[in-house]
Amino acid sequence: MLLQQKWVSPHWAWQSLGKPFLLFVFLMLQTADLEARRGHQFVWKTGHWGRCIGDCGSGGLQSRAVWCTHAEGWTTYHANCDQQDKPESQRRCFKVCDWHLELFEWEVSGWDRCGLVSLAGAEVGAEACVTAQHGLQRRSVRCLQKLNRTVVASEICEYFTPQPPAEQACLVPCPRDCVVSEFSSWSECGTGCAKSLQHRTRAVIAPPLYGGAPCPNLTESRACGAPACHLGEEEHTYSLRVGSWGECQLPHPKDVELAGRTMLDLGLDSGERSTAILHGSKRHRHAVEVEIGYQTRQVRCVRSDGKHAALSLCLQDPTPVTFRSCAMAKDCETSEWSPWSPCSQTCSWGHLASGFRSRRRSVRSVAVGAGKQCPELEEREACSAGGKELLQPCPRFAWRTSEWKACQVSLLFGQQDSHHHRHTGLCGGGLQTRVVYCVQVTAELGTHRLKEVARPVDGQLCQGPAPSSSQVCHLPCPAECVVSLWSAWGPCLHENCQHRHGSRGFRMRQRHVIVDPVGALADCPHLVESIPCEDPLCYEWIVSEGTCVTDRGKCGPGHRILKAVCKSRKGEEVPHHLCSEIPRPDVVACEVPCAMDCVLSDWSPWSPCSHSCSSKNAEGSQSRSRSILALPAEGGKACPPDRALQEHRVCNDHPCVHFFWETSPWSSCSEDVLVTALNATLNWSGEATCGVGIQTRKVSCRKSSSGQVTPKRCPESVRPETMRPCLLSCKKDCVVTPFSEWTRCPTACQPGNATAVKQSRYRIVVQDSANGGQACPDTLYEERECEDIPVCPVYRWKTHRWSPCVLVPEAVRQGVPGQNEACGHGLQSRAVTCVSEQDGPADVGECVRWAGAMPSLVQECLIPCKDDCTFTPWSKFTTCSSDCGASRSRRRSLTGRSRKRDKCQNTEVYPQVETELCPCEVFTSQPHGNWSDCIIGGGLSELQLGMPSRGVAKECGEGVRLRAIACYDKMGRLVEPSHCSSSG
Repeated sequence: MLLQQKWVSPHWAWQSLGKPFLLFVFLMLQTADLEARRGHQFVWKTGHWGRCIGDCGSGGLQSRAVWCTHAEGWTTYHANCDQQDKPESQRRCFKVCDWHLELFEWEVSGWDRCGLVSLAGAEVGAEACVTAQHGLQRRSVRCLQKLNRTVVASEICEYFTPQPPAEQACLVPCPRDCVVSEFSSWSECGTGCAKSLQHRTRAVIAPPLYGGAPCPNLTESRACGAPACHLGEEEHTYSLRVGSWGECQLPHPKDVELAGRTMLDLGLDSGERSTAILHGSKRHRHAVEVEIGYQTRQVRCVRSDGKHAALSLCLQDPTPVTFRSCAMAKDCETSEWSPWSPCSQTCSWGHLASGFRSRRRSVRSVAVGAGKQCPELEEREACSAGGKELLQPCPRFAWRTSEWKACQVSLLFGQQDSHHHRHTGLCGGGLQTRVVYCVQVTAELGTHRLKEVARPVDGQLCQGPAPSSSQVCHLPCPAECVVSLWSAWGPCLHENCQHRHGSRGFRMRQRHVIVDPVGALADCPHLVESIPCEDPLCYEWIVSEGTCVTDRGKCGPGHRILKAVCKSRKGEEVPHHLCSEIPRPDVVACEVPCAMDCVLSDWSPWSPCSHSCSSKNAEGSQSRSRSILALPAEGGKACPPDRALQEHRVCNDHPCVHFFWETSPWSSCSEDVLVTALNATLNWSGEATCGVGIQTRKVSCRKSSSGQVTPKRCPESVRPETMRPCLLSCKKDCVVTPFSEWTRCPTACQPGNATAVKQSRYRIVVQDSANGGQACPDTLYEERECEDIPVCPVYRWKTHRWSPCVLVPEAVRQGVPGQNEACGHGLQSRAVTCVSEQDGPADVGECVRWAGAMPSLVQECLIPCKDDCTFTPWSKFTTCSSDCGASRSRRRSLTGRSRKRDKCQNTEVYPQVETELCPCEVFTSQPHGNWSDCIIGGGLSELQLGMPSRGVAKECGEGVRLRAIACYDKMGRLVEPSHCSSSG
């Protein structure tokens, strides 16, 4: 009572102070809380701006998350942050649509000079250069509107292509000068005045890098000491200077005539000579021909005083080539532009209503050699079809989904292991799918309600990410009902304490459900059993033990005061006088062990009665025990003997005959009889309605040792119900979308030998039928052949024979040491014409448009010199096996006199076999989803998909768990599981 007054008295004190004081205290607490919040550091945090949603153009809207955080990082209420500084959570944005691609583009400038960056982030000059220092270079990246080249938000261009990087790392090493070796010793002087020069050379050890000093002269020459040829001549050094290639030029007619005689000496016929020599002649009408000429460059020997000297004074091996064959440059020629096409804009998107138009031009003559390549053949520009008020609003599109399909574990298994599909009742982690499709959103006139089912359209018309088409689900595994053990028999209680008739009652025992049944297995067994009894009661004492109070001292014998509460048969506490007919337990003896005494545990509960109904003895026995927890110390009370640690007693609390209510399975949910009668009265249709129905079952009283008995033997108070409400499943008709529009037949022409082009349409099952509803149609996909498709005109490139290898004219080669033999690298050309399907001549532009890339007009060629090694062309590579790590090879062999030359047999210099690794596509397998429940029963081969296991279901032992394996390629994309050969 004192403790209760201690807690209650403050409540009286608050009431006595009155409401004004309470209001004052409340305001003080609020002020203190505000000061405490100001004392802490609370700041606003914001997330990234989300995707722009809404209409195309400037009518979009962006959102982001805004929250309040403490300086230590934890999130708190918005009220703790200053509301005046709260960032905005929404803003207007420009909604980009696919057709805007033609209106905007990235403008990227060139990279700036690579500059050093200090640790603080500031660029430093070249004077602070450190070798191998990382630097940074920048460039300007802007998003422009093509029509007027104005800068717009970068997010518009990012919708189509990622923003090019504006910065990149670079290296800024210090300039490294050229490093050369020491000069070799001077060569020996010749005899006589004309050969009074000696030379020496040196080699490049490290070339110049990063703007370092160039290499000095690698050769030096000087006059020998004696005899002197001319008075006053000084000693000089000499260096080789190589000029740039000149323009490609045609040979002189005399050189052409001379080349013709040379070819005649080589045995070429007149046709081949005309091909190689008369480049300007029109051998083929509409032919793309090439004129092969030559170009030269100067290679001079310069003395240290700047004067030219004989080339023999500058020694270098090999001597730079001063001439080579080339193709005469010819620019690409195009036709005039065609007229502009009509503007593509046919509807209005609101703020930005521009479309685009295009025009084309064709190729008349392709570029040859170093001539200018063909420019763009198609040009587009933004346009407008007129006032926006004259155009209809553009249609809008949105994603729609069908209902989720049933959860299936088999979907997680790939096709690489087909026997998985024959396994039994696969359960646990599964996958369910649905169809995701795009529809045109239209509002019904007057109602502005969106149509429920619309025909599917091309998914590219829907903006934003599509909803997920699959999700992980759980398929419950079949389980039998598991119940607990029976409780002890309860006291003899009246059937109805409100109306006490007679002196009979019932004793009952109960058990409860531990695991609910799952699947089509049997229901749980009965949970209550009863036996009739005499002298029943309606109330009983529920006793709880108190603490043991010793008679003397702190330990030893004592007594335990029992606390008894009177309760009804329903477990409700009632006044004590209702239990007056039953003796009330008061005190029981007990003992508190002393510190030195033997310590014993409490008695265990009494074991079940051992009475057997098959035995003639009507009584049974039960026992209980306790154990020694600690042995006594010296002088303490000794532990009792072993026989004193067990107690036995006679019992007769196990009746051989008991009764229980037995129930049949619930019937299927059906329509209520009253609802059926009402429908008949109102002359409504007799179709089953949906909503609330009823389920019924039979209930009978059964005797444990025999069959059905009279219901009076079972207590009416625990009689199971025979009727219960249920949800009556509604009929679900199949819902399908209308057929999509027929796919467009190609407007462009098709090749004449192509297979028949078909157009198709489809519809999607949005909802499957159920409970007797209308079934889905059989045809969900239709196709038909396209009609009146134009056939593409057939043009092809026709190539003619390669000309003989054309070398630089002999007149140009004369005077160059070692170039007297007519051999070496040159060029050969061929004529390429455009022909129609009937092999008639056609313009080059037709083949450029319809026949693809033009074959090469010029190729390098080689006329082997008498000391060169010649080979056959390389063979094709050998086929690769399917395993990664395999290799493939190709071969070639020596030809002609090269087979007998020793230097050509050196395979390190002249390899005859080349080997390389085969291309390898790498796939990896990763687990997907959760493990299934443990499937016991001998392994996977004994399981049948969708069928229960044969034989008795096992509850323990070894089993298997299943989990799906997903297969990915090296780009992280999901592929067919059969690619992952190692996935089990």
